[in-house]
Amino acid sequence: MNNIFVYCELTEEKLIADVSLELLSKGRKLASDLNVKLEAVVIGSGLKNIESQIFPFGVDVMHVADDQRLFPYTTLPHAAIVLNIFKQEKPEIAIFGATSIGRDLAPRIASALKCGLTADCTSLEIGDHFENKTQAEYKNLLYQIRPAFGGNIIATIINPETRPQMATVREGVMKKEILDPNYKGKLRKVDTASILKDEDFVIEILERHIEASKINIKNSQVIIAGGYGVGSRENFQLLYDLADVLGAQVGASRAAVDAGFSEHERQIGQTGVTVRPKLYIACGISGAVQHRAGMDQSAQIISINTDPNAPINHIADFAIIGSIIDVIPKMIKYYKANSK
Repeated sequence: MNNIFVYCELTEEKLIADVSLELLSKGRKLASDLNVKLEAVVIGSGLKNIESQIFPFGVDVMHVADDQRLFPYTTLPHAAIVLNIFKQEKPEIAIFGATSIGRDLAPRIASALKCGLTADCTSLEIGDHFENKTQAEYKNLLYQIRPAFGGNIIATIINPETRPQMATVREGVMKKEILDPNYKGKLRKVDTASILKDEDFVIEILERHIEASKINIKNSQVIIAGGYGVGSRENFQLLYDLADVLGAQVGASRAAVDAGFSEHERQIGQTGVTVRPKLYIACGISGAVQHRAGMDQSAQIISINTDPNAPINHIADFAIIGSIIDVIPKMIKYYKANSK
């Protein structure tokens, strides 16, 4: 009762998806703040020893529904199982990844339970709220924080009256941290036969085609990102030249992608991927809140910009005022001269 639940997604290799492990890390911290248990829900087939991937993140209880009909994901059976678990356990908070699966499943659960849901959160915190109109005071609510109104503001959303408090969270915004490699929780097997009905399988997947991503920005430790201020697709080649020297990946802001300077797969920000590299070099990026939402957790940020008042400079550890055409070749030359 009143625990925190995380729905865990599976990869094609039957591994827990990174976004789910990130949410388990955050869920563990929230559970400790509230002095409640962290519970995980895993649904799929062939889930032997899946607990070894999950318990080290501090999970106290893991609900496993293992049935050959449950992988790959289809909406109806997964929704039926999650609803059954939630109705029995009555979670205080339920968190899903803001993925194609999470965005499909979480709204169905929220609608069935008649509770609130905040999509695409970039932060989750525990706090109190005082309602002036009713003079009601609420303790230990989930602050669901996300960009709103096209990214022009950061909104903090609460669900004081309904339970569970539900949110989907974007991949990459939470830090994946193992609590204890030897942590042991309880394993509860879900009786799928008593929950699932024939009508839950009216949709059948006949064939699947999945193309692996060719660009791995999310896991890169060094990212060279370009914005509209780079000026042209040709100038973007300078970023690739620097990336080759540093062993980095090249990213882009939405403005640069919209202008045709770079592919959408490299887009970083609210409508792209979220990254947290050790080094982020922002080239010709103004630093709108939509972009900062996808990279402001970088360990170190260097800004190269001709505008000394660009918002990106306010969060940068180092700001270089100048044109990338002048600065980047000098960076490449210096790095080559001083690296072994």
